[in-house]
Amino acid sequence: MRIKVLCLILAFVSIRTVNSPAQSGMSQTHNLPALYNNDDDDFIIIAHRGASAYYPENTMIAFEKAVELGAEMIELDIALSKDGIPVVFHDAKLNRHTNGTSYLKYYTLEELKKLDAGSWFDPKFSNQTIPTLQEVLEFASGEIALNIEIKTEAVSDNIKNGIEEKALQLVKKLGMENHVLFSSFDYRAVRHLKKLDPNMPVALLYERRQSNRLLPHQLVETYGADAFNCSYRQLSRKWIANLNEHHIPTFIYTVNSQNRMQKLIEGGVHGIFTDKPDVLRNVVKQYQSQEQ
Repeated sequence: MRIKVLCLILAFVSIRTVNSPAQSGMSQTHNLPALYNNDDDDFIIIAHRGASAYYPENTMIAFEKAVELGAEMIELDIALSKDGIPVVFHDAKLNRHTNGTSYLKYYTLEELKKLDAGSWFDPKFSNQTIPTLQEVLEFASGEIALNIEIKTEAVSDNIKNGIEEKALQLVKKLGMENHVLFSSFDYRAVRHLKKLDPNMPVALLYERRQSNRLLPHQLVETYGADAFNCSYRQLSRKWIANLNEHHIPTFIYTVNSQNRMQKLIEGGVHGIFTDKPDVLRNVVKQYQSQEQ
């Protein structure tokens, strides 16, 4: 598998350069969020569910530490509580990352707030609770950009009063509309967000069953997305050439290997999701020093 991935990345390197986003005029055709701490290197360090290698994922301490460790954007997941409040949590069920049971959607916000969302990682984090989206937006405002992933189980066919509309309203209420990138594996959410606000940056998270064998640029065009997110395991030569040809901003998840980070940076991807933002920050610095 490692040899296959490295061959894949080397193929990527051969057809792209690290500055390709700027050289291609990417920003002229795709709407991306502004970074509060933009260093103009055309690359974004994205903390996957916060600094989740070191702290319980999707908690406030994981987000706070991600900033301290050099992240330029935080990725987080949102779903709806029983009483319709957007909350930050990854799984449909509560049992893996809290002391709760059953499905999150059966709990009100008041009930969710009583759960311990940190002891599963380490007992010293027993004070961590499930944040609301509003709490995270309040923390991030003026501090760090966000990639808000809308979980499939929270999406319905209805736009009115759905999770997309509620999340978008909160983003605008907190003045974060220029610093947020929405994403989802559920392509309905991408359509809904673009219908609610065509100017809102939205990334399509590749999901095979909904994609009907379409190429990345076809999916981005079909759903009006601004970026394409996928796993490093999903990269193929065909995809790489297609993304490059159409100058599509591309963000890759979830990479914790320094060697793989280095190869992806050399290949010109526009950002990497990692559980270790400090490690990725060091790899970026090392690469930049070698290029000077």
